[in-house]
Amino acid sequence: MFFAMIEVFKGAGVLIYPLGICSAAAVFIICERAYALRRAAVMPQDLADAVVEGRPLVGGKHTVLARIVEFAEQHQNDEGAVKAFARLEVNRMERGIPYLDVIYAAAPLIGLTGTVTGLLQVFSQISPDTGLPDPVAFTKGVALALSATVIGLCIAIPSLVGSGYLQRKIENYAAQLDVLLERILQRKPGAQ
Repeated sequence: MFFAMIEVFKGAGVLIYPLGICSAAAVFIICERAYALRRAAVMPQDLADAVVEGRPLVGGKHTVLARIVEFAEQHQNDEGAVKAFARLEVNRMERGIPYLDVIYAAAPLIGLTGTVTGLLQVFSQISPDTGLPDPVAFTKGVALALSATVIGLCIAIPSLVGSGYLQRKIENYAAQLDVLLERILQRKPGAQ
């Protein structure tokens, strides 16, 4: 099994390097964003409850919600600035996710390029005397040529799923922050 995988990677040719970079970048972005977008780092439940109920705010000092509350306290008379800051925080949560979109679009195309170049090599080895390829070499060559596309798709599919999941999570947080922002803007000065 291990040697079969090595053959698949060899079949991708030189394009295994950009595919490897795409794969590593996708794994890094998905893992980093999944960790950064956990509830405790965005809006801890106790802090959100305190905003809703108008209680003094404690805890969660380094979270997205805490940064918005702190900014709102510093700019109490500028509702537009507070809303702009909240949008900026949502934008910060999206950091890196557009690269996943590039990866899930580019990886299959890189793989397809590997397949086409591999097939060109296979068909260029057809005997000029008989006009027929060696059946064993031809079959093996076609199988190896298709390996680049398989690798590209194996990178693109998790990138697409990860991007969709993370985007949905950010949309949910943004909707919750909109509701909490109204409560934050209604808070009286000094009601920390």
